[in-house]
Amino acid sequence: MTIIKQDDVIQSVADALQYISYYHPLDFIQAINAAYEKEQSQAAKDAMAQILINSRMCAEGHRPICQDTGIVVVFVKVGMNVQWDATMSLDDMINEGVRRAYLNPDNVLRASILRDPAGKRQNTKDNTPAVIHYEIVTGDKVDITVAAKGGGSENKSKMAMLNPSDSIVDWVLKTVPTMGAGWCPPGMLGIGIGGTAEKAVLLAKESLMDPVDIQELIARGAQNRVEELRLELYEKVNALGIGAQGLGGLTTVVDIKIKDYPTHAASLPIAIIPNCAATRHIHFQLDGSGAAEFTPPRLEDWPQVTWDSSSARRVNLDTITHEEIKTWKMGETLLLSGTMYTGRDAAHKRMVEMIAKGEPLPVDLKGKFIYYVGPVDPVRDEVVGPAGPTTATRMDKFTETVLGATGLFGMIGKSERGVTGIAAIKKHEAAYLMAVGGAAYLVSKAIRKAKVVGFADLGMEAIYEFVVEDMPVSVAVDVYGNSVHDTAPKIWQAKIGKIPVV
Repeated sequence: MTIIKQDDVIQSVADALQYISYYHPLDFIQAINAAYEKEQSQAAKDAMAQILINSRMCAEGHRPICQDTGIVVVFVKVGMNVQWDATMSLDDMINEGVRRAYLNPDNVLRASILRDPAGKRQNTKDNTPAVIHYEIVTGDKVDITVAAKGGGSENKSKMAMLNPSDSIVDWVLKTVPTMGAGWCPPGMLGIGIGGTAEKAVLLAKESLMDPVDIQELIARGAQNRVEELRLELYEKVNALGIGAQGLGGLTTVVDIKIKDYPTHAASLPIAIIPNCAATRHIHFQLDGSGAAEFTPPRLEDWPQVTWDSSSARRVNLDTITHEEIKTWKMGETLLLSGTMYTGRDAAHKRMVEMIAKGEPLPVDLKGKFIYYVGPVDPVRDEVVGPAGPTTATRMDKFTETVLGATGLFGMIGKSERGVTGIAAIKKHEAAYLMAVGGAAYLVSKAIRKAKVVGFADLGMEAIYEFVVEDMPVSVAVDVYGNSVHDTAPKIWQAKIGKIPVV
């Protein structure tokens, strides 16, 4: 009979979450590097270079890969012969581990979880509670898989109840382009097939915990229908040409994972959940001998990648003019220096409410750029913690009001803009710039000063004033409403149609 101690569970969960905050799974990094090596789209190659450089910096500096340090998802398999030396419930043990991990003063992680989601949406301050899934299994051990799932990728999850005669492949190929680039490709797609509606979604999420092994599968060949589907979808999803960060290219996914389950004769439930470029998960086992131990990977296993920014245009945000913005070309790389402000969902909602009431905003946005970001708190001598962009489309409904009322020159965020956002940008001859999702620590190194200047009660969603130096971005939507996310994937889909897919 195995006895599992309360403190061992708490410590193991806390250590696991710290570990995955700054160490990518090595198989994922190797897959991204392989995609980087073969990529022919320069924009996509540059994006993957930043992701790989960021990953190595995080491994060295023990700071988060992404500013969105995720909602914690835990899969627990409890052996039937296990006994507990504990006064807390297993849920409470796991959540105490989450609390300790996210409040660790040496590597503070961003608290993103809000209670009362349909009401006041108040931050719980410690990223609890986790989402926990249990199985009771034979044996005398406890198996735990811990993941930190980013909101940008989670928001792109899709689920459908197909007819039994419908094509799974057709549904996936129709659905993936509707997900845009807010899930930060290149990454993985987890697909759940069968069971009931909720079972299909759970299967999709659980499949993302498996190792990256599509190349091994390609080498040996499929041995069943699920493996045939994986191979077919891997080739066909990449042939869509979406590419890294939606910029067009050869690699959109580094793997397709599928789990299935028996289902009703009248049903074909299916779900897709993407994992982003900040893929974070780890598995460990408790056998009564103490807390789990996590061996750091060797830094030599990270690829040595450099990013050449010599051809980028340097921009002074403190002296920028509207005439200069008109000369920016869609897809062009810029290096930003000077002052910008931050603001995301909650700040935009509040600003629009204040504009409607005729109240002055806490900052003057005229002639400025606003960065859609919720940074991690700084530690030690940092000015700010990891500060990568959040998904820009969530701000689309506010864009017309903010541009029209403030004289804002433009915005910086992650992935594409929607129809309403682009219409507002074109109308006001503004610009939308894209920073690379999954390169948050790298971006933070360009931020020289940071201070809260508005809505301090919103925590990480407050308005900050950043002073940046050579912050890398791409022109995603120019003043004429041309969007690189609309044009580049189509160009690369056509090119890939003429390139043998490997």
